[in-house]
Amino acid sequence: MTSTTTTHVTRDGVSLVVRTWEANNPQGVVLLVHGISEHTSRYNHVAAAITAAGLSMVGFDLRGHGESGGPRIDVEDFGSFVGDVGEMMALVRTRQIPVVMYGHSLGGLISLSYVVEGNNLPDALILSAPALGAKLPPGLETVGRLIAKVAPKFRLPTSVKGSQLSSDPAVGEAYFADPLVVTKSTARMGVAVLDAMKAVRLRINDLDIPTYVFHGGDDTLVPTEVSEILESRPNVRRVVYPGMAHETHNEVDKDRVIADLVAAAKQFVSDVS
Repeated sequence: MTSTTTTHVTRDGVSLVVRTWEANNPQGVVLLVHGISEHTSRYNHVAAAITAAGLSMVGFDLRGHGESGGPRIDVEDFGSFVGDVGEMMALVRTRQIPVVMYGHSLGGLISLSYVVEGNNLPDALILSAPALGAKLPPGLETVGRLIAKVAPKFRLPTSVKGSQLSSDPAVGEAYFADPLVVTKSTARMGVAVLDAMKAVRLRINDLDIPTYVFHGGDDTLVPTEVSEILESRPNVRRVVYPGMAHETHNEVDKDRVIADLVAAAKQFVSDVS
């Protein structure tokens, strides 16, 4: 596996860092859309498995995340994320091989928001704990929306605990020691995400491409049940891993999760080829 880092400047002038992990003679390409607070370098081990299977992987640090430009975890319009995915899709489509989009958590929400629009679609979709809903204490959303109106750039902690990411303590330790991980978002970003969740749930019937969804059974960041709505679509296969937390690809038994992910991606590519 070889990896390279390049830069893409978006339509509104934001510099996005793009990482590419190349396979030899790739049969397809996986486009990674990562989760909130994190960045693409946390997926090197996933990329190693994907490239070993004959697929390349391309990922980009979301605007305001990792090494990309833009204010940290702050967007006024969720469509900015969706538009960035569209630009990345245009780039990977130039390879003229099948494309599988792979979104984790917030990245899953962004991916779904893009796919239901129906433009320049990937050939298939893989979703890891897609952020389609959140369990909030009573009144918190109302308070958050009020703050977003009067102080939109006020920063709130994401309040993530290491044990919520993975049952492997080393994962949480590495996460909080990572200088590229940002654990506070703006109030308006939070509201934008909540609005996007509601919008996508209303358009689930527009999800028409083959989709593989997987979720940890003990996920308390994105509750497992929120992805059940996707099973209403005939083209969706959903798997729940009992006892696993939010980042199943970083769990103690991550090799099984990643092997299933790779198998799904390979099958999708084979079905297109």
